[in-house]
Amino acid sequence: MTRKISRTLMATLAACLLAFSSIGHAKTVEESPSALAMTGDAIFARPVLLATTIIGSAVYLVSLPFSLLGGNADEAGEVLVMGPARATFVRCLGCTRTGRKPETVDRTGD
Repeated sequence: MTRKISRTLMATLAACLLAFSSIGHAKTVEESPSALAMTGDAIFARPVLLATTIIGSAVYLVSLPFSLLGGNADEAGEVLVMGPARATFVRCLGCTRTGRKPETVDRTGD
């Protein structure tokens, strides 16, 4: 039984990570979070959001036949899986909005 749960958990995590092939296209975020915000995010918010992503994935899989019949499987996947996963993996540490910090480009050699 534990082996089956472990396989399901690994498959769910792999599906979430594969779904983020477009992470490079995320919106840029212009926030400067404090050390306290980063610490709280790393210790409290990210583990809760990861658990929400995993539970949402399980709920999505269970409800998928009904969502397909109802015609809202994409919407259910967005709300139950993709939304929490974006907040977990794409949001910069300590930021309040989902997105990535802009990368600085050194153009002194041009």
